[in-house]
Amino acid sequence: MPVRVVESNTPAQVSGTDPGNRSPLPPSSLLGAGQAFSGTQNVSNQQKEEAWRVNVQIQGIDLEHGYLCGTMEALNVPMADTPVITFWEGEIVDGKNYTFYTGKWEATREDDMRHWSKFPSFSPLQGQVESDGGRQLDLNNYPYIFMRWKEQYFVNVGTDCGLTIAGFYYVCFSCSDGSISGFYYDPNSSPFQKLELKTVNEGRSGFSFSSYELQ
Repeated sequence: MPVRVVESNTPAQVSGTDPGNRSPLPPSSLLGAGQAFSGTQNVSNQQKEEAWRVNVQIQGIDLEHGYLCGTMEALNVPMADTPVITFWEGEIVDGKNYTFYTGKWEATREDDMRHWSKFPSFSPLQGQVESDGGRQLDLNNYPYIFMRWKEQYFVNVGTDCGLTIAGFYYVCFSCSDGSISGFYYDPNSSPFQKLELKTVNEGRSGFSFSSYELQ
């Protein structure tokens, strides 16, 4: 979700991955290309309460490499004349390609733990993650999939739109019902902006990536 622009000169850090030999996470029928989700993101701050309606659609997924990508549409952004669409890429925490430690995007290990610990489903894993980043965890049969989503560019508006996509999302996906919860991290934005999404039937998300021309 794009947020209002605040200037920052803090450099990004290097990526933290673990080239282990684990098998990829098993696929979920609710986390495939074309699957759509709908919900809200709370963007409230100390001045006012505010929530934006959000649609997300998965465009591609590669479990072998812990990768997925998609689009995110914000429907009622106050300063925008049109819904704002962004393209994002995601990292699946699988212990092979990516661990729970981000290692970039201005996120420290302390930031990681503060955000992951917001998810009740992370609680059984927390001790092992604090010990070694979760490298020894077998997540193949865990009923939740943890991810990071990083918006890469605006699809239907220019970069001068007054919004920023500098941050990223900590994401938890439920394999049982397809629900998604997430928290947006950007040190220059309101903390712990919560994303809540429910799965919807394919084609009912209200938008299509192919419907927009890149700016």
